[in-house]
Amino acid sequence: MPSSDLGLPEVGSVARDLIRFDTTNHGGGRAAGEREAAEYVGAYLEGIGLAPEYYEPIPRRTNVMARVPGRDRDKPALVLHGHLDVVPAIAADWSVDPFAGVVKDGMLWGRGAVDMKDMDAMILTAVADILRAGEQPERDLVLAFFADEENGGVEGSALVVENHPEWFAGATEAISEVGGYSIPIGDRHAYLLQVGEKALVWIRLVARGRAAHGSSLHADNAVTRLAEAVAALGRTAWPVTLTDTTREMTERLADLTGQTSGDPDAIAAATGAAAGFLRSTLRTTTNPTGLVAGYKHNVIPDRAEALVDVRVLPGTEEAALADIRRIVGEGVDVEVVHQDIGLEAPFSGDLVDAMVGALGRHDPGAPVIPYLMGGGTDNKALAALGITGYGFAPLRLPADLDFTGMFHGVDERVPIDALVFGRTVLADLLRTY
Repeated sequence: MPSSDLGLPEVGSVARDLIRFDTTNHGGGRAAGEREAAEYVGAYLEGIGLAPEYYEPIPRRTNVMARVPGRDRDKPALVLHGHLDVVPAIAADWSVDPFAGVVKDGMLWGRGAVDMKDMDAMILTAVADILRAGEQPERDLVLAFFADEENGGVEGSALVVENHPEWFAGATEAISEVGGYSIPIGDRHAYLLQVGEKALVWIRLVARGRAAHGSSLHADNAVTRLAEAVAALGRTAWPVTLTDTTREMTERLADLTGQTSGDPDAIAAATGAAAGFLRSTLRTTTNPTGLVAGYKHNVIPDRAEALVDVRVLPGTEEAALADIRRIVGEGVDVEVVHQDIGLEAPFSGDLVDAMVGALGRHDPGAPVIPYLMGGGTDNKALAALGITGYGFAPLRLPADLDFTGMFHGVDERVPIDALVFGRTVLADLLRTY
């Protein structure tokens, strides 16, 4: 159960407690593990009368699930899911200990405050509000908390879906992170509802050459060849390509901002700090993220490697890889390290209407806009079971907070009152949908 802190609402205490578990995931199987955080979640679920189940396919990579019976069990179940791992945080770069769960300036600080232990806490406490009141949600809820999302879910949700599909029996829809939050638009705000995700393609570029002494006149240098390929790919200006979701997003944003240029980039730029996040959804992105080469200062190595994080629009994966091979040119191999799928669902239907309605009841008059997220979530694993996923972690945020810039950033933090808002909106949704 959450540790006590006078004056801190329960949703803040739960989020803070989860942050204090160092669940760092370096990727490639190198992770601190989620076991203690999963056991904390399981204890909380037991405390509100539920019976959690655990699945640990790999030591310390723990997943936990509980089902909440609904009033109308003939309706399809709804999955609410979160992940318990976080990306690494270099403590020296932060102004606070990233795993201390510091509360200051009305905000909760720490790795996971935004991605996504805030939503984990909102899910838990929203369901607790319903059950403690002696009520039931409208339909069955499947509460799932996964390991390894920050590594593409290969040691988390992918294994859960493969080996325990019965956890999600009867479910057709899911909600999770990175949607439902507010962004400033001029002197007002709007909410972004995530109805799709770009596909993830992690690649490795490998350049080969001839080893030699560092003092030699040497044209066959693997490092030089790789550097040229990395620079060419990293500086590629990928063209804007609109999908159904991004076309509707830009049209609605244009109406709100008064932007009449018709240029999707200019329209997205009118959203202030969120612009970079939204502009990335309009095109393929190829960001180099790692370099490995050499073993001594005076030895020219015969091999050099780079890691590149590629995010492409749904359905364009193979075309993007063909373009990448053309850009890096001959002499550089493109190896696919991990690839998943893109997702896109219509901005319509009963669940979308219910999410929009719940936001409207608690923030009347604020527009809700669909968007395609540049990153990815465990919704991709659930899609293998025919479950349609959305991003709905409702947060009403101050206009001067660069919320989207905090995903995987330094000094990650979330306002406590935004967590309270999200808990309230989620509980309202679950009571009525």
